[in-house]
Amino acid sequence: MSDDALTLAWGAASDRGLRRQLNEDGYFAAGGAFFVADGMGGHAAGEVASATALDALRPLTDMERVEPHHVEALLEMAQDRVRAIDTSGQGHGAGTTLTGAVVAYLDDAPYWLFVNVGDSRTYLLSSGVLDQVSVDHSEVQEMVDAGTLTAEEARSHPRRHVITRALGGLDEARADFRYIPIGAHDRILVCSDGLTGELTDAQISEIMLGHPDPQVAAGRLVEAAIAAGGRDNITVIVVDATGIAQETAGSSTSPNGGFAADEDTVPRD
Repeated sequence: MSDDALTLAWGAASDRGLRRQLNEDGYFAAGGAFFVADGMGGHAAGEVASATALDALRPLTDMERVEPHHVEALLEMAQDRVRAIDTSGQGHGAGTTLTGAVVAYLDDAPYWLFVNVGDSRTYLLSSGVLDQVSVDHSEVQEMVDAGTLTAEEARSHPRRHVITRALGGLDEARADFRYIPIGAHDRILVCSDGLTGELTDAQISEIMLGHPDPQVAAGRLVEAAIAAGGRDNITVIVVDATGIAQETAGSSTSPNGGFAADEDTVPRD
């Protein structure tokens, strides 16, 4: 994607990992929209859920000016479609996480509009520093926020795959939204927890900084996660922003507000 001020280049990679029979992750990268979904529900239901949610968001790629209410309306559509997936006989409804970013404009200046439901993550690499801009909707994140668990302890906690929000659940799918101005040479990473469950942020940052080509960086991240164990499906999108003459003025806004084995993402009971 490019216009007079902004050019985007991206790469993506996905692998079922070493322990999964199916890849229930999905992604799309087109125009100024970049999303990853991690499906759940047993058998093929997770694969269908992630694909269904992503398909509902594809109209974003045809919009000239994306605003939060556009994304909210499409998320409601995704919620309805995922809920409607037939999982009879499997004992669980289908569901999926969703995370990513879409280019939006405020006063004709380009911004990242980050969106998140669940524990898949989006990161921003800016000025050599990698920051997680999404907030995990998970039981262990709630414990970290409450001070009863450290971030390091959360990585190996037995409840680390239990999420508190998802598309397709009985409750309203409340997404977090966050605006951040697009800066010169920004790089974003959108990924499922198959990556972050195997690699630390420091390891991810080293790979992101070490490979300028976004497709090469995406491939190396997936390879590293497989080498570290590959216990879950792994999906990543790496997006580079160039052509911005200078940093966009302004500041970011805060977020508003029979399953498979133990490495699978599951909803909270």
